[in-house]
Amino acid sequence: MKCLIAKLLIHIHSGPELKNKLTLGLLVAKTGVAEGHSVTLFMAADAVHALNCRAEGEIVGQGTGDANLHLQALAAANVQIMVSGMSAKARGYDDSLLSGYNASFAMPDKLISLALDADTVLCY
Repeated sequence: MKCLIAKLLIHIHSGPELKNKLTLGLLVAKTGVAEGHSVTLFMAADAVHALNCRAEGEIVGQGTGDANLHLQALAAANVQIMVSGMSAKARGYDDSLLSGYNASFAMPDKLISLALDADTVLCY
């Protein structure tokens, strides 16, 4: 039986201190893309630090993989990544954080809009 294509919103708010949750969310997003689903990623709170992870091995979960490798795969698949502008600014990041990704800053109203439009919302 063929699986229906779904619109998935993956909302990650866990940062590097919760590396298993962070990398699990990225792994699920990558898996969704591999299965042919439409995936949008929304990163908020401490999860914005993951976009500053630019080398393999910086954030590795137990059995959930490497954040950098997951982010590279999502970038290669041109997955839309929405980044909380308020979270990024509060943590000292500017537009350079978005470099290399199909990413843009967004506000809470965008998260609500994406959630209402998605078939499934998963949070990590």
